[in-house]
Amino acid sequence: MKKIVYIILWVALGLILSFILHGIIEIFYLKWANANNIVVDRVLNGACYLPIWLIVLLPILGIAFGVWAGLFFWRKIYIEKNSLVN
Repeated sequence: MKKIVYIILWVALGLILSFILHGIIEIFYLKWANANNIVVDRVLNGACYLPIWLIVLLPILGIAFGVWAGLFFWRKIYIEKNSLVN
């Protein structure tokens, strides 16, 4: 049970980081488009300016990162114990 909660929390962190990255990418994309006089269309009823493939890809990568990091650090902390220190 502890391992499942641990991995779920890592997945939540991965999703949060993916949304922060989404915002940062969108800010730089809009600044670049504005500087180059490029008109960008809104996606998802005006909620976002990024391409749809990137909107979908970022949360998927966040979930994948969360699962990987959860399993990796579970092994390092609870199975191999003090291997992070050595």
